[in-house]
Amino acid sequence: MLNTMKMDEQELISRVRGGDEAAFARIVGLYKDRIVNYIYHLTGDYEKAVDLSQETFMRVFFKADKYRPVAALSCWIYTIAGNLAKTELKKRRRALVVPLEEVQNDLQSGSYSEDAPDTGLTRNLRTALDDLNPRYRIPVVLKDVEGYSQEEIAAILKKPVGTIKARISRGRHMLRRALERSVSGARELALAKEFENGRV
Repeated sequence: MLNTMKMDEQELISRVRGGDEAAFARIVGLYKDRIVNYIYHLTGDYEKAVDLSQETFMRVFFKADKYRPVAALSCWIYTIAGNLAKTELKKRRRALVVPLEEVQNDLQSGSYSEDAPDTGLTRNLRTALDDLNPRYRIPVVLKDVEGYSQEEIAAILKKPVGTIKARISRGRHMLRRALERSVSGARELALAKEFENGRV
């Protein structure tokens, strides 16, 4: 079945090279939701994930002649999506350096908005994942969320399998430590509240 799918994908991308929009629509239908989900897990921003997934597929269409069938088509698409997400994360890091005057002006004008707080394990996991360096976050998301094998991830990221194994292991360890700290902090906060209310 997997070989049949690979053959079908090879035929589809071959037709896309010839400008076949129906074949392109089929590829988008196969991968759109997965690519949006993947980019969302990397960036933490759903709207940006949708935008970047559209950019991913535009590149698939216009650069179809650059695809080489040494790996599955999905590996090539995920590589494009991952590169766009990494570029977005770099832009964000540069944008974090904001002059204090701009922050004060925003606060005074009331032009900022605060998202509704999220609670529980999902929030803690999202925060821990956002804090993870992309070199660890991307392999962990590809493995644990997208379900790719280490060999497929190595093909997507163009790294040796040993490097991928090490980064997944290290990334999982860092996530576990971050989640343990957040759970520990939540317990301490609950105890402090009980103490304040005279229950302890």
